[in-house]
Amino acid sequence: MQRVLWITGAGSGMGRAVALSAAAAGWTVALSGRRAEPLQDTASTISRSGGTAFALPLDVQDGAAVAAARARIVAEFDHLDGIVLAAGVNTPKRRWDDQEIATFHDVVATNLGAVATTVDAALPDLRKTGGVVVVISSYAGWSFHPGAGVAYSASKTALGSLVRTLNAHEAASGVRATHLCPGDVATDFLDQRPNVPDAAARARMLTPEDVARTVQFVLDSPAHVRIDELVVSPVSQA
Repeated sequence: MQRVLWITGAGSGMGRAVALSAAAAGWTVALSGRRAEPLQDTASTISRSGGTAFALPLDVQDGAAVAAARARIVAEFDHLDGIVLAAGVNTPKRRWDDQEIATFHDVVATNLGAVATTVDAALPDLRKTGGVVVVISSYAGWSFHPGAGVAYSASKTALGSLVRTLNAHEAASGVRATHLCPGDVATDFLDQRPNVPDAAARARMLTPEDVARTVQFVLDSPAHVRIDELVVSPVSQA
């Protein structure tokens, strides 16, 4: 039986790289994100390579849409073996003296609330399969970095506790979760920084494929192995 993986933030960056890697390893991949066109492009790329993928556009902050996507996946394939949560957002206004509180709540809702919503929706199925959860967090979720911003740092740090409680509460059902904390990754996400890195700086960073290889290591680990936390960073990480 082919394993089924649901990926949020799958239209670009790390999420897209994870989808391509998992599909190449034989997983059926369900792709979610806000923008339909990039998701369909990812799905088409996988299909052309002989893999199985389908796109489920949604806003991860919309709990009803998340629940509906989970229902479609299970209706199509009858099971769900893993989820990778790669959707995330930040803002250039990151300091207490320039942030907007509405934006703070939006960042936290995407980076933390939507992760909890998606895990909660998928858990009944993951309990049946002894499934795996990979939460793509951030270096700032592992080691405090003031430049990451008030909302981003708070939301990503909280993901560590979310994963630990998930592992503590769901071990008996075989569910295992990983808090994955990448350092600087050369993606379009960098455009959200107050000072956008240039090409030379990006060349020293991780690539999305580096992160995808790390995720694949978790996905390929045997069912009795739980990888609680992983930190992967470029040699130049400050």
